Amino acid sequence: MVKVGDSAPDFSLSSTNGETVSLKSLRGSWAVLYFYPRDNTPGCTMEACDFRDNTPALKKAGVRVLGVSKDSLESHERFREKRSLPFELLYDEGNQVAKAYGAYGPKKIVGIKTTGFIRSTFLIGPKGSIEAMWSPVKVKGHVDAVLETVGDLQRD
Repeated sequence: MVKVGDSAPDFSLSSTNGETVSLKSLRGSWAVLYFYPRDNTPGCTMEACDFRDNTPALKKAGVRVLGVSKDSLESHERFREKRSLPFELLYDEGNQVAKAYGAYGPKKIVGIKTTGFIRSTFLIGPKGSIEAMWSPVKVKGHVDAVLETVGDLQRD
């Protein structure tokens, strides 16, 4: 798993806007890369809607939000439309990017051991390094913590 201060692992993923988003394309700005298990599930919907509802504050701070899961672009687009998500969702076919970030691996769901996406968020700075990370994420209050951290880092 990556650590704060590490260079963010490189990636290039298909996006719901029809383009490919790469780490290189994020250079020069702040970005939140959040990994979530599935479109249209309760926790993932709550998290996405919290990012949606805080989009004005995130944009004001110059932060681009990108959601990542293994769901197809078609599933992502339905999710975006249904929930009016103003940010892009990226398709991680084969979970390769999630694995590179440490957001895929063993976990427990209601006490059952399984392997899959681990809800995780990475704040990537303008130079491409991991400035903060949360893993595993507790959905309630998570976006507030991201905003607080962004503010703290940008004041330093």
